[in-house]
Parts: sequence; C-alpha cells; structure tokens
Amino acid sequence: MAGLLAALLGWGAAPMCENPIFSTLAGEKSLPDCKKEQPWKPAVYTSVTPVCFPNPLIDKPAGKESMPQTPPFSAMFDSSGYNRNLYQSAEDSCGGLYYHDNNLLSGSLEALIQHLVPNVDYYPDRTYIFTFLLSSRLFMHPYELMAKVCHLCVEHQRLSDPDGDKNQMRKIAPKILQLLTEWTETFPYDFRDERMMRNLKDLAHRIASGEEQAFRKSVQQMLQSLVRKLAALSQYEEVLAKVGSTAADRLAVLKSKPLSVQRDITAVCSDPYTLAQQLTHVELERLNYIGPEEFVQAFLQKDLLDNDKTCYSERKKTRNLEAYVEWFNRLSYLVATEICMPVKKKHRARMIEYFIDVARECFNIGNFNSLMAIISGMNMSPVSRLKKTWAKVKTAKFDILEHQMDPSSNFYNYRTALRGAAQRSLTAHSNREKIVIPFFSLLIKDIYFLNEGCANRLPNGHVNFEKFWELAKQVSEFMTWKQVECPFQRDRKILQYLVTIPVFSEDALYLASYESEGPENHIEKDRWKSLRSSLLGRV
Repeated sequence: MAGLLAALLGWGAAPMCENPIFSTLAGEKSLPDCKKEQPWKPAVYTSVTPVCFPNPLIDKPAGKESMPQTPPFSAMFDSSGYNRNLYQSAEDSCGGLYYHDNNLLSGSLEALIQHLVPNVDYYPDRTYIFTFLLSSRLFMHPYELMAKVCHLCVEHQRLSDPDGDKNQMRKIAPKILQLLTEWTETFPYDFRDERMMRNLKDLAHRIASGEEQAFRKSVQQMLQSLVRKLAALSQYEEVLAKVGSTAADRLAVLKSKPLSVQRDITAVCSDPYTLAQQLTHVELERLNYIGPEEFVQAFLQKDLLDNDKTCYSERKKTRNLEAYVEWFNRLSYLVATEICMPVKKKHRARMIEYFIDVARECFNIGNFNSLMAIISGMNMSPVSRLKKTWAKVKTAKFDILEHQMDPSSNFYNYRTALRGAAQRSLTAHSNREKIVIPFFSLLIKDIYFLNEGCANRLPNGHVNFEKFWELAKQVSEFMTWKQVECPFQRDRKILQYLVTIPVFSEDALYLASYESEGPENHIEKDRWKSLRSSLLGRV
C-alpha cells in the first residue's frame, strides 16, 4: 500500500528527477491538518477556487414518462460542493440524518442508505446518489450496499408480494430503474463483482415483471449498456498487459542494432504540434477508463468503528489509475531517452528544443499532464547535467513553461492556468476548447489530503457527510474532463511509437549521458566505469 501511495503522490515517479515538484508533492503538506473533533470546513481544503456550477433542476418523477435522466457531471454541483436547495422536507430532517440550514451534514450509515432508496413520493437527488455511492465504500463493500438497497426496494416497496398494490409498483419501478441506471453508468466497475451483477439482475427482473414491454426494454438496455462497458474495460486491460509484456529496454535494442539505423521520435513525427495532439489522444483514452471510485479505493483505511477491520480490502480496484501514473513516468523517461540518445551535441540540442515546442502546445491545448511529464523528463539528472548541450538551446520558452508549473505557493501558477482552462471548457463551442487534462499527481495529492484531513466519522458515530460532499465535487469535476472526446485525428504510427518504443532505464540514461558529455568529478567517473562494466561489458 505504501508503494502505491508513493507512486500516486509522485514520491517515486521519477527516482532520479531533481525537479522540486516531486519533493513538494512528498514534503509540502499545503493543506492543514484537522482534528477529529473539529467540524469540517470545506473552504480550508479548497486550494483552487471552485468553478461555479449551476444548480440542477431536480425532477421527482411520478411515473415512467417523467423518469429523470442522469445529468452531466458539470451540472451536479454548485460552488458550495452540492445542491443547497435540497433536503428541505420535514420528513428528511430526522431519522438519523442531521441538517444545518437545510444542508445534510451527517447521518448514521443506515439512515444514509435509507435516503438513497426511492419510494412513491421521493427520488434522491443525483448529487446525493453520486456522493454516497462514491464514499460508501469507505464503510462497506459495494456488494453489501447493493444487497441492502435490493432488500429495501423489495421489502419496503412490497415487490415480493405478487398481490401487492400494482399501481404502487408501477409508480416506484421507474425510480428504482433510474437508481440502478445511475449506479451502472457512473460506477460500472462495481459490477465486475459477480455478487453485484447477481443482485442487479434479480432486482431488475422483479421490477420488470408484469410491466409494459417498453419498460422491460429499458431494463434490458441498462443491462446491455453495462455489459458493453465492462467488455470495453476488459479489452483495454488486455491491451495494456500486452504492451507491458513486450516492453524492452532501449539499451538492449541499441546493442542489437547500430545507432545509424535507430529511429528517434522526429523520424516518426517531425511536427511538435502533431505530437502534442497525439499525446492528448493517449491522455484522454487512459483518463476515460479511470473510474471515480478508484480515487477513494486508493486511500482506503481502517474504520475504527468497524472493529478495526480494513474496509473493502480484498480487491482495491485502482489498476486504471495506476496505469495512468505509469504512463506519466513512461513519458518522462521517453523524453529523457530521446534527448540522451543522439551522439552529436547539436542533435541533442535540437531534440530539447523539439520537446519544448511539444510542451508549449500541450499547455495551449490544456494537456497539463503531458506538459509536466515532459518538463520532468528534461529535468532528470542525466539530461540536466548536459551543460554543453543546454548551452546551444534557446531556453526562453522553456523558462516560461517552468514558471507556469512552478511548485511554489502550492502550484499557484498552474492552478490559475487550470482554472482558466476549466472556465474555457464550460463555455466551449468545440471539443478542442473543452480539453482539460490536469496534472494528475497533484490532483491525487489534493484528494489524498482532503481524505486525510478530517475523520470519516464524527464522535457520535455519524458519517461525516459534509466531508464527502467536497470529495465528490473534486472527483465529479475530473469526471467531466475525462468524458471529452479528443478532436484531433489519430495517427496510429505515432501512437504506436509513444506507447511501445523501448526507453532507457535509469542506469542506461546515466551511461548515455556520460558517453555524451564525460564525467565531471570522481564520483561520476566511478559510476561511469561501473555502468560501462555492467551494461556494456566494457572496462
């Protein structure tokens, strides 16, 4: 677990990188600690001024014709983190739920589960559905929650009684279907668990029995959509596994082929703007497969009120999140490899300037993750020590980019640029203007400290729901960004190169760097000799 957290927070992202960005991620706890007995204060933890979202119109359907639709994530939360115009009915102000100024702040776990289940006169607000489904896994398995939801739907709505009130079932069935639809659309990976799928199919069968054909068709469409999503995920994971198994060290390739026949990235893509667009393709594709629950499951901890048992510890599904972090590291190493590989100094300088242009276009697009990976690669020690090479580079543009991603003041410059990109996305008229790809390690850091900053439970045993409103708001913003379709034309040759070409290991990077510009002190000389002996078999 410690290794995963280190990777996610950037502590082990690029082991030889001396860029202060990574030391900031590890050492600068910019978000203050919160004592367990203190009330949650969202403003303290919001280091970025939140985008103001419009309040959604909450429909409470009376039947099939008015069944609500899942809204886009950008419409789910207002600037406070949730829709403040909810929960104003008298009956919702009791029964284990605590409100202040009509805002739900806390409640017992059982009461919160009850609040999730619709009835004839009530359908839960969709911000609540997303927030509770996201955070509930800190306290129980998703399959346990599904079992409770199914029980409440069956028993409370008397779906198990064939002689029950048919009119009541006709009113409640579309609402139950909508709840299941929102769950399967927003958290489809929960249903890789056979227990989840079994409960889902059972409840879907119950509510569809005796209903009109159109309603039964809606149930079938929900199940088919879920199966397609899970199949796409499995295919994506197979591709990642295949790419990983065929990866080789670049040095081994160099040994087998003369340097004169080796390709570099400019032979595949000479235009830096095109490369930035293809990097955006990779970023958006990998972002799209990250489930919102992975942000929570990466930081699951022990709930002291549940007999000190680790919640949901059997299978922490964070593989897509981890794969995205690994992509960042790969891109950093690819940049360093392409710079260190050329024998001639002018070719190395030209490669540095090429990646500076790529990084600048990534910034213009709103692809901050690739931008930071490129900067990270150019700041790795084997690259930064090439003083003669850097002397031939016009670094003015690079200095501007480094200033934009400066880690000081908790990445103030970057956060300002991110806000601008987010605002542009909200008013965009094209998919290109909608692109917002955040610096992922910093996003993870923010969510991590948000989760760590305050207790999940209050002293009275209630779930600290105000904390989870803020957590859901941050995750929902990311969900909006990841759903954007890439507007650029795909180039398979470039994409294949980016994800499969072998890259230098850390030792190989140092060796290439020393071969290009000799060691400057005894420590570097000793390391050079050791690397030549171990990697090349030379003395």
